[in-house]
Amino acid sequence: MGGVAVRIIALVVRAISDLNRLVGNLFSWLSLAIVLVCFTVVVQRYVFSISYVWMQDLYVWLNGAMFTAVAGFALLRNDHVRVDIFYRPAAIRTKAIVDLIGVVVFLLPFCWIVLYYGWPFVARSWRIYEGSANPAGMPGLFILKSFILVFAGSVALQGVAMALRSILVLAGNEELLPEGLRYEGDGGAH
Repeated sequence: MGGVAVRIIALVVRAISDLNRLVGNLFSWLSLAIVLVCFTVVVQRYVFSISYVWMQDLYVWLNGAMFTAVAGFALLRNDHVRVDIFYRPAAIRTKAIVDLIGVVVFLLPFCWIVLYYGWPFVARSWRIYEGSANPAGMPGLFILKSFILVFAGSVALQGVAMALRSILVLAGNEELLPEGLRYEGDGGAH
């Protein structure tokens, strides 16, 4: 693989990972908003005997937005569930092969299915400006439903970065990646 192509691949991996890191760090702050809104709802209900349905919708919707938006970031950090009885002690090249196959055979097709079937669902929601099903609930459910596409897109992008990283490793060019994007540990012989 040519030097220019390898450097471009490394830049693409870094750019996708930086984008998911930025989105993940921004949307992780929603957890604080969720706690504050939930606390407010509880205090209103049990101390003041009042309740607003839109506030109950709000913390549930914030939770949904946060977890779907940070999915690519979680994949970047290896925070997703992985059966790593064999993966963790494996050699770095073996990890690269497993990741490449996993992304191409499982992850990207899954993301495509979510995008394919999610698009009409989200588009319909936008067409009717769907709001909460609860009386006096929040308007704008169509915005929350859009996070289905954000989820699939961010995970697919990070999957592409994982596949490209694997290709760099298999081509013997892992040193072009910054330390945080390299495979952790030796994992055995190369």
